[in-house]
Amino acid sequence: MISQFINPAKRKKKLLGDLHDFPKGTMAIGRLDVPSEGLLLLTTDGKVSADIRGSKYEKEYYIQVDGVPTQEAIEKLKAGVTIGFNGKKYLTKPGKAFCIEDPKFPLRSMKIRDKRHGPTSWIAIIIREGKFRQVRKMTAAVGLPTLRLIRIRIGDIKLQNLKVGEVKEVVSLVKI
Repeated sequence: MISQFINPAKRKKKLLGDLHDFPKGTMAIGRLDVPSEGLLLLTTDGKVSADIRGSKYEKEYYIQVDGVPTQEAIEKLKAGVTIGFNGKKYLTKPGKAFCIEDPKFPLRSMKIRDKRHGPTSWIAIIIREGKFRQVRKMTAAVGLPTLRLIRIRIGDIKLQNLKVGEVKEVVSLVKI
C-alpha cells in the first residue's frame, strides 16, 4: 500500500483512501515506504502534521536486520551515522538504539527470506527526525541491512494491537 491518497504514478497499488471513508483534506503525517509497516497518523490539520514530522516528537521503529549487531554498531546508531540525503552526506542526529527480542509480529504477506541466508536480529531505533528512508540507511551504514521495518510509536501514540489496514480514530491529540 502507498501511504498517500493520490497516486501520481497511476500504479495499481492500494492507497490510504481505500481503507476508510476519511474526511476531505485528510493527509498522512510522514510516510512509510511501500515495504515498511506500522503506525501511520493522519490529520486534516497541516500544523499538527508539521509539528509531528519535526523534531518535537520521538518516532520508534523495530527493525529486523541481516546479521547480528555488535555493541559498536549499536553505539554508532545512537551517536548518529553519515547517510546520503538529497545527493549530499548527512550526519543523523543522536538517538536511541538497542537490541530487542523478536517482537513476534504477524508474518508479512511478502516473505523476507529464509534461515539458510544466515542469522537475523531485531533492533529498536528511536529518532526525532525522519529523512527519506533514514532508518534503512542508518542500519546499512553500520553493516546491518534492513529486512523488515515497523514503526511502532510516534510520541505517546503506540501501534499496540492494531491490525494491518485497521483504522482507529483519535479525536484529540492533547498529548502525543
